[in-house]
Amino acid sequence: MKHFITLDEISPADIRRLLAASVALKKRRSRRGGAGDVLKGATVALLFEKPSLRTRVSFEVAITKLGGHPVYLGPTEVGLGKRESVADVARNLGRWVDAIVARTFRHETVQELAQESGVPVINALTDREHPCQALGDLMTILERFGPLKGRAVAFVGDGQNNVSHALILGASKCGMHMRVACPKGYEPAAAVLESAKTAAASSGGSIRIVNDPKTAVSGADAVYTDVWISMGFESESESRRKAFAGFQVNSALMALAKKDAIFLHCLPARRGEEVTDDVLDGPQSAVLDQAENRMHTAKAVLAALMAPKVFAKI
Repeated sequence: MKHFITLDEISPADIRRLLAASVALKKRRSRRGGAGDVLKGATVALLFEKPSLRTRVSFEVAITKLGGHPVYLGPTEVGLGKRESVADVARNLGRWVDAIVARTFRHETVQELAQESGVPVINALTDREHPCQALGDLMTILERFGPLKGRAVAFVGDGQNNVSHALILGASKCGMHMRVACPKGYEPAAAVLESAKTAAASSGGSIRIVNDPKTAVSGADAVYTDVWISMGFESESESRRKAFAGFQVNSALMALAKKDAIFLHCLPARRGEEVTDDVLDGPQSAVLDQAENRMHTAKAVLAALMAPKVFAKI
């Protein structure tokens, strides 16, 4: 891998290797220790157009524990495409840092950074896809159930959002059965579905889009939801709340999943909207494991891109 932009470009074998490395790195964790000097002397720019808790902290801690140095650049400091063109920012950063972790609005921005910077670029979220989140999700399911092949995941909510897209692509390459329950008009992007169905045909997985949450959740190993109103869609708040009425994940819906099913959410959550407190904080919830695993998968991605020889030995 030269970059980590979309799971569409990552092979099933590389996904499995990243997950195995993430699990191995988690076993080595300690409160004050790290994973050696994998990134000793390296500097990584965190170029963020959007606010973040889990993504920023997980990457800053991952870089530091691997022996590297993170440099955070917020929206007011750079002004991508406004104060300075994306290409110019990329070319300058490429002269100073060893990798770029970018959290942007437009997916094309991350693609251009990768094209122009000359250093590895990691997609830390775009409007199209959130591959780092999906990798942490898959790791969490792997920890709970073992091999991913054959496991069923139900995503309830906005099928068009970046988390849904990444999970669909990742699950399809791992031989999982992905079910997306969304209102009409909120189906995943056609290009994502086409790619995922092709991958699922090779892996033994499947992709199913339905409009009834009960159909999706019935017999699922994992039930996933995300906010109905993502950053950038605030102007649609009223129409989205009406469209997603009936798509809340509550105890009654969770009861339709397998008895040992887990609940997942990328966070932050709007409590009482897409999920109820008793589910988010309940015994089936794996959201804190999921959040922690974002750090371990970040370590794996950084090592794979920046120190492939070391990564091969993890």
